[in-house]
Amino acid sequence: MKIALASPYDYAYPGGVTEHIGHLAHEFQRTGHEVHIIAPCSDEPPSDFPFHRLGIPFALPANGSVARIGLSTRLSQEVRETLASGAFDIIHLHEPLVPMLPLAVLRASRTTNVGTFHTFRNSTLAYLSAKPFLEYFFRKLHGKIAVSESARDFVAEHFPGQYRIIPNGIDVEQFSRPRPPIPELNDGRLNVLFLGRLEKRKGLSHLLRAWVRVREEVPEARLVVVGGGQGLAHYQKFVQARVSDDIVFTGLVSDEDKVRYYQSADVFCAPSTGGESFGVVLLEAMAAGRAIVATDIPGYRGVVTDGKEGLLVPPKNSDLLAQALLQALRDPELRSRLGSNGRQTAQHYTWKRVSSQVLDYYSETIHRRALLDRLKQPRFRRVRRVASGVVHLLSH
Repeated sequence: MKIALASPYDYAYPGGVTEHIGHLAHEFQRTGHEVHIIAPCSDEPPSDFPFHRLGIPFALPANGSVARIGLSTRLSQEVRETLASGAFDIIHLHEPLVPMLPLAVLRASRTTNVGTFHTFRNSTLAYLSAKPFLEYFFRKLHGKIAVSESARDFVAEHFPGQYRIIPNGIDVEQFSRPRPPIPELNDGRLNVLFLGRLEKRKGLSHLLRAWVRVREEVPEARLVVVGGGQGLAHYQKFVQARVSDDIVFTGLVSDEDKVRYYQSADVFCAPSTGGESFGVVLLEAMAAGRAIVATDIPGYRGVVTDGKEGLLVPPKNSDLLAQALLQALRDPELRSRLGSNGRQTAQHYTWKRVSSQVLDYYSETIHRRALLDRLKQPRFRRVRRVASGVVHLLSH
C-alpha cells in the first residue's frame, strides 16, 4: 500500500505522537509498504521517508503542555497539491481533529481516511465548543482508532462511533538490552526514578512532598529526576528550600542515557495527576524490568494492574504515594516480582505487533468503504438494509 501518515505537530520536536508515527513508518517500510509523512517541521525533516513539510509551526498551550501546530495561509492549497500528486491508498491522520493540518487533509482527501485519537484530557470543553465545526471532518473518517479506552471514551463522549483500540508500542529490545549503569547511581543506594517533562500535570510536586517522608524512613534512598521544561528552576528551588541533597536533577538526557537511567533505578515513579491517555513511560520502565509506583488514572491503569506490574495510588495524594514508595523500597522480593511481571507485559506492546494490527485495520477499513460505496449504487438499494447489518458486524 501507499500510506500517508499525517500529524498536526512539529515533527522536529520529540513527542508521543511524533514517535508513534516514526515507529509505524519504519515498520510499514520494513514490510514492503511505501510510506510518506505529512507534517509541519521547523528543522530539517528526516530523510528515511518522503516528507511533505506543510505549515509553519506555532507554539500554543494545550492540555497543560505546549503544542507546536502548523499554520499557513497557503495550507489548504499545499495540502491539495500534495494529495493530488501522492495518490495514496490510505491516509492515516494522528489527532485528526486538531487544527489545522489534519482538517485541511480531511477536507481535500478523496481516499480512505483513518484517524488515531491519542489524547485524554480532564476537560472536554474544547471538543464541546468546537463540535458543530468538527462534525463535518469527523464524518470524513472511514476508520477510527484510539490508543486506549480512556482516549476512546474521551472523544466518543462528543463524537460517538465504532473505535478500534490499538495501543501505543515501544521498542522492547531497546529498553531490555543490558546497558552500563550510570556511575553516580551505582553506589548501593536505592534509586527512585522520575522521567518526564517538568509540567504541573506530571505530578512532580506531589512526589517531592512524598519524598520528605520517604527520606526520613529510608535514608539510603535517592530520587533521580530526568527531564526538562520551564518548571525545572522552580522544582530545584523547591528542593533547596525543603529537602537535602538526596534529589538529583539531570535535565534532558539522550535516548541512550534514558535507557541507562531506567536500568539504574530500583523503582520507577509516575505521579501524574491526569491528562494521560496512555502510559508509554510505564511500558519503557516495565521493559527495563523496573517496579512501578504510579497514580491510578485512566491512562495508566490500562497499562499497569495494581499489584501485578506496579502499585497504583490515587492522584494528588502525597501520603499514599509515600506509603507505596516505602513499600516497594523496603521489599526487594516485591520489586523483583513487579519487575518480572512488567517485562512479560511489555512484550504485548512491540511495534511489530502494533503495526500489524494497524495494517490489518487499514485493509478492513478499505474493504468496508468499498462495500458501502457499492451499496450506494441503484441496483443495491434493495439489499442495502441487510448488508448494512453485515457491515456493522464487520466493524466490531
